[in-house]
Amino acid sequence: MGKLSTHVLDITQGKPGAGVKVKLFRVDGDAKTLLKSAVTNLDGRCEQPLLAGDEVKRGKYELVFAAGDYFAGQGVSLPEPRFVDEVIIAFGIADPAANYHVPIVVSPWAYSTYRGS
Repeated sequence: MGKLSTHVLDITQGKPGAGVKVKLFRVDGDAKTLLKSAVTNLDGRCEQPLLAGDEVKRGKYELVFAAGDYFAGQGVSLPEPRFVDEVIIAFGIADPAANYHVPIVVSPWAYSTYRGS
């Protein structure tokens, strides 16, 4: 059975991004359906997989990370409007039986992602 997980790493402070709000949406054409909201723990991970087992379905998804709110909460001086505010990762699940790990490495000025294991 497959699963979807994520992880946030704060590269400005060299630590996990704890307390980052994360939303998961399923995307069907122009329609988006909120499937789950979570907040990262002290290790920058969600306590439970965002999707697991029969919840994992073939299709298009978006993860939305409230990075700007996280950095503001860390006391980082940010411009208005914020350069990196919400990080939106659009991705697809082709094999519902596989594990999909979608981590981000983020700063107030840049972010990166990859398919982890």
